[in-house]
Amino acid sequence: MTRFATPPRLLIDDRIPYIAAEAERLFGAANVAYMAGADINAEAVLHTHILIIRTRTRCDATLLADSSVRFVATATIGHDHIDAPFMARAGIEWTNCPGCNATSVAQYVMSCLALLRREGKDPAHATLGIVGVGHVGRAVLHAVGHLVGRVLLCDPPRQEAEGGKHWATMADLARHCDIITFHTPLTHASPHPTFHLVDAAWLAALRRRPTLINAARGEVVCTEALLAAMAQGKVERVAIDTWEGEPHINAQLLAQAWIATPHVAGYSADGKANASRMALEAACRFAGVRGQVRIAPPPLPPGFAYYPQAHAAEKAHGADALEQSLRLYDPRRDTLSLRHAPEMFEWLRGHYPLRREFSD
Repeated sequence: MTRFATPPRLLIDDRIPYIAAEAERLFGAANVAYMAGADINAEAVLHTHILIIRTRTRCDATLLADSSVRFVATATIGHDHIDAPFMARAGIEWTNCPGCNATSVAQYVMSCLALLRREGKDPAHATLGIVGVGHVGRAVLHAVGHLVGRVLLCDPPRQEAEGGKHWATMADLARHCDIITFHTPLTHASPHPTFHLVDAAWLAALRRRPTLINAARGEVVCTEALLAAMAQGKVERVAIDTWEGEPHINAQLLAQAWIATPHVAGYSADGKANASRMALEAACRFAGVRGQVRIAPPPLPPGFAYYPQAHAAEKAHGADALEQSLRLYDPRRDTLSLRHAPEMFEWLRGHYPLRREFSD
């Protein structure tokens, strides 16, 4: 332990999977505590040195001003729950886990495309727009770019930094795309804010009645504007994984969405294991703890099959990439669960069943 005179105390969100045994092995069981992310408060962190959290814990002055916390790792890609200016002023270091669940989100998009094809909308003849081409957007492009007729990439920060003529604007996507999928962080500051990026003006400019997929952040889409556009026939379908106001989601959007899932696009066991490992590795680096972090998702049970009905369809159509993805993950199951009990949004996330990104 190089940063601390005595072993540091860790507080870990109790819904972060696969992490407990390794955290206790590396830091000592007596130095590791667990708490529901939404319940972590100023009293709980008063004598904590390292926090490992998810999006349900807001890290700001209210939580951390009087604490002993010196490092925060969020086991997520998104970090809009981290008050970065406060953290800098307070001298508290922090990190997120970029790319940890990118393949899982790409799997979600692939399964949506498979369902579109089953409904007679073949992605091979469609133009796909990807908004946000970071870790997740690149994974989506890699997974489905060769399965669609054409891809338009929209990422103003990357366009500004890298230049080139291959970038599309949001206006281009509104004119040309049949499917548009969002994978941006949530930002409010200029020059490229993403808060309500999908607003009434942009929705009014849509020309092709596209399918919209939001697996970014709920506030990237203005819910009221989206509902109005759906009522006007400007949007044919929506797949919503991230919602404004989570976990208190809009009942009308839940009822009208084609796919409606409880913020689980990135919830494969593989993605969760990646995030847990990356977060604990960051904590070890900060604390000067030596030793390899060994975290992996559990194996599939022998003979395990996710969705027999999808598997039968795969055999009938031939085992192509889209049908394989749908066999591994069918978002209709999570849609049914959320519609049955929307008040259980957080429970559905916290008790999510085993899902893998590949089959044995």
